[in-house]
Amino acid sequence: MSMTLPPLTLVLGGAASGKSEYAERLVAATGRPMLYIATAQSFDAEMDDKIARHQARRGDGWRTIEAPLEGSVALDCAHANEVVLFDCATMWLSNQLFAETDLGAAETTLFEAMIDCAAPVVVVSNEVGAGIVPENALARRFRQAQGELNQRIAQRADLVVTVMAGLPLALKGTLPEGAP
Repeated sequence: MSMTLPPLTLVLGGAASGKSEYAERLVAATGRPMLYIATAQSFDAEMDDKIARHQARRGDGWRTIEAPLEGSVALDCAHANEVVLFDCATMWLSNQLFAETDLGAAETTLFEAMIDCAAPVVVVSNEVGAGIVPENALARRFRQAQGELNQRIAQRADLVVTVMAGLPLALKGTLPEGAP
């Protein structure tokens, strides 16, 4: 039995909380073709390994678009019969900050693409507000920008789920019948 997702879902969680794996299962449970928008960039062997683990866990059956900076362009490539997994907003934000783009303009374009996407979109993002105050200015800027980005996506989302220890909890909306 397939499951229906709302137009925009946000899946939040801390590092290694199980958020990406949960979002993958949520998308797969729809029974629709799946589009994975990958925002991570690798600059070292550790990230190479993480990306490889994510790819292996997903397995076949996913159409993938790598979009470290141009998430809106990738969202525009979605087909109406697909379900999109945007993994993740945290990496997308990091890439924007390191590229020193106009963050406000980039976010506006991304939000418009999420809302206008022909397919349901599931966005994965890190919850960074439960930690300590970082010691350096760049980390504090990132933490502030990430918290604000999460709030803006959550405002637009029909369903917001937090994942802790691999367990989902709906913060906004109701988990669809048949959700993993």
